Amino acid sequence: MIKKHRFIVVANLAAISVIICLAACCQQQIEQGITQAEADVLNARILSVWNDGDLTLVDEICTPNCVRHDCGSPEDIVGLDAIKNFFGSLRSAFPDLNMTIDDTIVEGNKIVRMWTMKGTNSGPLQGLPLTNKPVHLSGVSIAHVENGKMAEIWDYYNQAILLQQVGFTVAPPSAQE
Repeated sequence: MIKKHRFIVVANLAAISVIICLAACCQQQIEQGITQAEADVLNARILSVWNDGDLTLVDEICTPNCVRHDCGSPEDIVGLDAIKNFFGSLRSAFPDLNMTIDDTIVEGNKIVRMWTMKGTNSGPLQGLPLTNKPVHLSGVSIAHVENGKMAEIWDYYNQAILLQQVGFTVAPPSAQE
């Protein structure tokens, strides 16, 4: 009787072990997200793109179909060539551009960067004439990271302040009679 009872206990334990192993094997792999160290590497590379104009790094830090949502652009910037053109245009408008990352928050597969940009508008800016005026602008970027590269980026800053600093004015609409 004791042998039979032991056999039943051992058989039940074996069955439970098999079920646990099958359940663990059948679960989908959950994405671990990006680490702070990986975010720091991406931050250093993106600063080299912003500050040094090293457009070759775009291929290393962005996925081929990366989408950049920029609050100052009416359309999304899609793909590596378009992103390189964006940075090239920005560096032409602000050749002395200097960006710093003031803070970084890493959560799952997202990196949130709070940044400050300084530069002098000594080239055309989005079809507007150059003004040789300095700018100082703060903003926030959120990047969705896939396999160590940015797949989607959202940039938020106050474009009205940027335009005001380069010398443009915003006039209220005239009253209609």
